[in-house]
Amino acid sequence: MCQSCNDTFQTLTRDGESRRNFLRSGTALAAAPLAASVATQAVAQEAGASLEASEVQAWAAFDTDGSFAPHTIPRRAAGPKDVVVEIMYSSICHSDIHTYKGDWGMPQFPLVPGHEMVGRVVGIGAEVTKFREGDVAGVGTMVDSCGTCANCLADREQNCLNGTTFTYNSEDKISGGVTYGGYSKKIVVKEDFALRIPPGVDLAGFAPLLCAGITTFSPINHWDLQPGQRYGVIGMGGLGHLAVKLAAAKGAEVVVFTTSEDKIADAKAFGAAEAYLWSDEAAMRSQMGSFDLMLSTVPVAYPMQQFLNLLKLDKTLVNVGALFPIEGAHGMMMGFGRQSLAGSMTGGIAETQRVIDFAAHHGVAATYEMITPEQIGEACEKVVNKQARYRYVIDMTKA
Repeated sequence: MCQSCNDTFQTLTRDGESRRNFLRSGTALAAAPLAASVATQAVAQEAGASLEASEVQAWAAFDTDGSFAPHTIPRRAAGPKDVVVEIMYSSICHSDIHTYKGDWGMPQFPLVPGHEMVGRVVGIGAEVTKFREGDVAGVGTMVDSCGTCANCLADREQNCLNGTTFTYNSEDKISGGVTYGGYSKKIVVKEDFALRIPPGVDLAGFAPLLCAGITTFSPINHWDLQPGQRYGVIGMGGLGHLAVKLAAAKGAEVVVFTTSEDKIADAKAFGAAEAYLWSDEAAMRSQMGSFDLMLSTVPVAYPMQQFLNLLKLDKTLVNVGALFPIEGAHGMMMGFGRQSLAGSMTGGIAETQRVIDFAAHHGVAATYEMITPEQIGEACEKVVNKQARYRYVIDMTKA
């Protein structure tokens, strides 16, 4: 009797091997390619499904009061140069609030904001070379531009002469309608407008770099802030706290001006050498004519001459916060100091990648509080009331 299977009779091969076992092994070997083929087909089908057009869960504002609620949005089928990103973290920018409140013109409702997002690549078009499935990617303030005008060719896609397509509430030149942002579970975007996120970083803390980070980093580059130079940051909220961290990492002597007394200690913890209240007149006088560059991150208009007076001769105050008519700049006083008041807003894709890599190298990330999608409306009100410390990041994996 065969001890292995209790058969009373068993035929052997020439080598003395059980014929039954031999046949079983042969069947397994023959089946292996078939199983591999089936598995490959399953993977291909799954990958193909990830590239198809889909209906995606999102959170939308339905009016200027910011009453956010679940909403289903369409995402286009991925083209050959597109990547499909499953969004993990999306942060709240003050621009999102300005937009749904209609501060810059009435938006199209339902509005799905969000232009600071990080997620996992779950699908790639056939011609994509920058990403593989499983990589982590970021999407920022824009998702398309003409790519052929002088500004685009100079890596200034945000200033596209033929019209930048912004991440939300912008004309969608591919699918029609308007674009929808990162308060959603998934986005499809051209690979040229997706950013590589380095491994090992705090992904939630890196999401705000996609707008707040590049918006405060770009002036540092353009006006060539050098180590040891005095750099003034006016306002320390979502933009301002990253301005402090990035400039300190570059070696500048950072000084913060804030209206919130409890932010003085935070400013120094973020790397500022000094921090003052605007209301401290003696401190303001002591800073007269001492700055090589200043950055205003305050999201509303306010009299700026008091800070222009703090610049050295021929230096610049850059406004990135108040996208409204500028108040309180005095022509005569600016003339005597030959002071410049400039504007800046976001940055190109190459420069955005640069700030991501810079932050990863220097260990810089946003200071944030994690929220769920159900808390978006409440968090937006806290931003308006200056209660954010310092960015609200929506955990889209909880959606």
